[in-house]
Amino acid sequence: MLDHTDLRILDELSRNSRISMKELGEKIHLSGPAASARVEKLEKNNIIEGYTININQLKMGYYVHALINIFTKSTYHQPYLSFLKTQEEYVLNNYKISGDSCYILECKFPSNKELDKFLVELNEHVNYKLSIIINK
Repeated sequence: MLDHTDLRILDELSRNSRISMKELGEKIHLSGPAASARVEKLEKNNIIEGYTININQLKMGYYVHALINIFTKSTYHQPYLSFLKTQEEYVLNNYKISGDSCYILECKFPSNKELDKFLVELNEHVNYKLSIIINK
């Protein structure tokens, strides 16, 4: 079970995973070594599975952010999944879901031209419903 201190550690690390253990300890009222031991325990128990960064997609040149509901044409999804592997530049996340659609695909594109090309190729494997994200 996670206690209040563990939850505070997770909160602080989710805000800044590059924080020093000394600074983390100060924020949660523990010594640096005690904070480090707590973090190691969370990692060992797979509560913390890894550390990541947030990338500004606009500054990387990706101006179109899309969510695409995927409707497979059959119960065999491998052609769709294989297609996605060839499109890793554009795919942020592919969530298999329950509900009306089979997947929700989150993508980024430099322009509508690339989005259109992607959708034409995607439609060879599945049907879809497109939503463009206007603001986060």
